Parts: sequence; C-alpha cells; structure tokens
Amino acid sequence: MSDHSALASLAASSFSLPHLRDGQLAGMAALADGRDVLAVMPTGYGKSAVYQVAALHLKNTTERPAVVVSPLIALQEDQLEGLTTDLGAEAAVAINSSRTDAELEAAWLAVENGKATFLFLAPEQLAKQQTVDRIANLDISLLVVDEAHCVSSWGHDFRPDYLNLGNVRERLGNPPVAAMTATASPPVRDEIVERLGMKDPLVLVHGFDRPNISLDVVRHQEDKGKRKAVLKQVAALARDQGQGLVYAATRKDTEKYADKLAKEGLRAEAYHAGRPADHRERIHELFLDDQLDVVVATTAFGMGIDKPNVRFVVHADIPESLDAYYQEIGRAGRDGEPASAVLHYRAEDLGLRKFFGTHSPDPDRLLAVLKVLKAAGAPASAASVAELTGFPARRVTGLVNQLKEAGAVATGKRGIRLTSKAKLPALVQRAVELAEARQRVDQSRLTMMRAYAETDSCRRQFLLGYFGEDLPEPCGHCDACAEAARQADARGGTKDTHDDGAPGPAGNGTPEKDSSGRDPSGADELFPLQSTVIHKEWGPGLVMRHEDDVMTVLFEREGYKTLSRTAVVEHELLRPA
Repeated sequence: MSDHSALASLAASSFSLPHLRDGQLAGMAALADGRDVLAVMPTGYGKSAVYQVAALHLKNTTERPAVVVSPLIALQEDQLEGLTTDLGAEAAVAINSSRTDAELEAAWLAVENGKATFLFLAPEQLAKQQTVDRIANLDISLLVVDEAHCVSSWGHDFRPDYLNLGNVRERLGNPPVAAMTATASPPVRDEIVERLGMKDPLVLVHGFDRPNISLDVVRHQEDKGKRKAVLKQVAALARDQGQGLVYAATRKDTEKYADKLAKEGLRAEAYHAGRPADHRERIHELFLDDQLDVVVATTAFGMGIDKPNVRFVVHADIPESLDAYYQEIGRAGRDGEPASAVLHYRAEDLGLRKFFGTHSPDPDRLLAVLKVLKAAGAPASAASVAELTGFPARRVTGLVNQLKEAGAVATGKRGIRLTSKAKLPALVQRAVELAEARQRVDQSRLTMMRAYAETDSCRRQFLLGYFGEDLPEPCGHCDACAEAARQADARGGTKDTHDDGAPGPAGNGTPEKDSSGRDPSGADELFPLQSTVIHKEWGPGLVMRHEDDVMTVLFEREGYKTLSRTAVVEHELLRPA
C-alpha cells in the first residue's frame, strides 16, 4: 500500500498543496497502488492534483511516464503551463495539431528519454496506429482521461473520439486509469466505468455543493421581455460584482447580446464555434487576463477554464440538461467568494432545446453502412465506408457508433468490421430502437431541467439530488428559499414545509405527514434515495428524488419519470431490485 504521508509530502513540496481536500489523498494512493479511479469533482476542486501527484510518485519510483487524454488544445496548454511552472521545463509535453513536426518529435524524445513525466494528447491522436504503437513502447504508468463524461453517450458533451479509449487502453496493456470529470450523474458514471473497461474503480464524488453560488431562476412570458431583462441584469452584475459569463442557445444570439452589452459600455465579446480559432483564442486570453467584463457564449466556451474570479454565470436560455447547467455555473466563484448563477426561463424555449436535441436514427443510412461492410468481407476504414456510401465522414462516425452500441459492428486497428451474423434489417432495427431510447432519455433530461426551473422548493436540494447527493435542509441561498422566508414572515413567522424540509404552500393536495415527519404512503422508506427499483414496463431504475407526493426515478431505457408516491405504494408500481 502506498504511503499516504509520502504522497501528501509530495503534493506539498512539488505542487504547493499543503492542505488536501476530501478524496484527493485517497485517489492519489489508489492510483499509486495501481487501482483505477473515477474522480467526480467540480471545476476548481483539485481533480488534476489527484493524477498529477500519483503520476509524479510513479515516475520517481518506476521511471515510467503518464499519458493524459484531454479534448481541447486550450485545456492541454493550461495544464502544461501549470506543470512546467511546478516541475520545470520538459516535465510535460503535448502531441497536438498546434505543434510543428520538429516540436512533435522533440516532445516524443522528451518522453522516450525519460525527461518528461506527462504526455498530453487529444483523443483523435489515438486513432493513429503509429501514435498508439509509440505510446505502447513507453510502458506508461497511468492513463488519464480528462473530461471523462465525453465518453458517455448519456453525457451532455459526448464525443465519438472518446469511444475508442477502452480499446486503446487494452492495446497499451491495461494501465491503471484515472477518469476525471466535473459533472457526472449516476448513469454517466456507470457508462464511464464500462466504456473505459475500469475494474473495481475507486469512485470519488466530492464537492458538488457550492454554497457560495446563489441559485436563481427568473421566469418570463415574452421573449422580448426576457432579452431586455437579461441585458439589464448582466450590465448590473458586471458593474456591481465583476466579470461573468452569459450562455445563449444560438451563435446569432451571442453576437446580439455582446453587441448590446458593448453599447452599454461593457467590454463584451461573443464566443462560438463559428468564429476563427485565433479569434476564439484571443477572447479566451483576454477573459483570463481580466481584460473583458463579459463573454457571451454558446456551450463551446468554458470547458476547463481555470479562472477563480468569475462572479456570475447568467443563462439567457435553458440548457439541455442539469449536467450541462451544473458544469457551466460551476465556472463561477471558484475562489470561494460569493457568486451568482441565474437562469432566465421561458417555457416556450423548451421547444428550441427539443429541436437541438433531436438526433433521429436513419434506417436507410444504417443499412447502407452495413451492406458496405458485409460486401467488404473484411475490416474497412471509415474513409472507405464514407467513399462507398457517399456519406460525409462525420456522419459515418455517428452511424458506426449507433451500430456499435447495437452490437452489429466493432472497430479496431484494422478498421470497422461486421460482428453479428443476424440479418441486416434486424441489426438496423436494434440500432433504431436504441437510438430512439436515447432520444427518450435526452427528452427526459430536458424535462428535469424544466422541473428545476419550475420548482418552488429549494433549488440546491433539487440540483444535488439529481447528482445523487442528499442535502438534508433547504439551502437558504436560492430564490425559492428566499420566497419561502418572505411568505413565512408575512404569516408571522410560521411556515409549512414539504416532505424534504423545503418550504412550501399549504393546502396544495400534498399528503400530510405523520407526527414523525415521514411520508404516510411509506414510499420513501420502501424506496430510499439511490435505491434500485424495477418497473413492470420501464425496467430497472434508480430513485433520484422524493418531493411532496412525487418521486423521481431514472430508468435505464426511458430516462427520468415522476411517479405519484401514493400510487406507487397502492398499486405496487415498483418493486426493489
């Protein structure tokens, strides 16, 4: 077993971390002992320190380097800069498209001759056989997967390039894996473990409650009124509190909001994937250097941003899921000082999100890909499949991913091959059914986002419950708690409460509690939070929330469903798994 005191000493001496947070030392020790680790910790909590200290310890004792898979070049550069500051030049190198051939070769040599401890690269680099072969020769101590939620098709930022990482791990001899993410609800965690082939991992879930961030929702009827309110609030927050982020659903809206904020005298810029890379990089640098008051962005901005003094995050439109929302608001208040998270909500905007979230399966195209693979009789490259079908390469990637999930095809170093002997139409049907199930799940995640926006109970309890954490008492630091306090004052200091302790209106049809404070239906005792259940029609599920006479269950095939607790007990709709 690794010496905890030695790891703690290394963290203090090499990384200036004299005080470690809950879970950090346990994660370091597990990795140092060769155990897989899944760390689910919010941005700024110190996930990177977990793998960095373990990797340095392993380099000192085994002279073997660690490989870090990171999805964005900007993320890699931030990590490189921090590591070279802490550990000296050549301690960390990167293999990515921003480097010249000479720089790439120098990076490889630094790892191969034992000077570098960390090798950073993007997942698409691992699609190259020569890259994997060269890494295999390094006999690495650790494979780190940063932003690990990208491997999960349940996740809010799924990236097909991540799907191959489990195969890559096998080809590297199954080194220990450190999977790092700032947001992963229970089903996302399960899929990360499965897709990366993790064996008995230590799962660390810490720090989801960020009490310094106030949570507010502003509801609107009219789009015009909402836009005016967003501009007015952002201008006030920027002047009173400091720098912040605004998230909008479309590129066009980021430009509109940024222009209007600039006319108000603020240093504001729009950021989205349609802007040139050098322009995006310039905005990124200006924001980090406190040269901008506001960045108005699509979800393209923010992953891995290491900026402690973001004072507010305002959403001008509803996000696609609570996973995405939590990660985006988590960019505020990383210095521990007070910060604001505000969602401007209009029910009609859900239709737009529903449109964005629709990825309909295409049976004809799925069949065309299968026919090409069958005719080939041997593994075929994605490029040849694209050429023979006439489909764009990115579309082929998506179709192959759907077929992989249905067990129809497999991918390896020789290419894509048909793996099932079933008839092609049956394979297509299986892929379509899975894709439709995924659509239902996506829609249910949007429903949960809507429920967060429309709840009158404590928002922090709702948000933490979604991630599987129980907050026993209302937070007192969200608009719902503030409204409950106002109502209590108006009634002369007394207040009614929901079954989870959150303030709530009387006479709303909610069953009364017995004198012990428990729900008389008994559903919360029969089916406690995080317990697994079975529904006759929807199959296995996980209990996520109890509120009033409603319980929320996450079903593997159907997504999030809300059920009457009374009906669940009276009609035996669920049974323990």
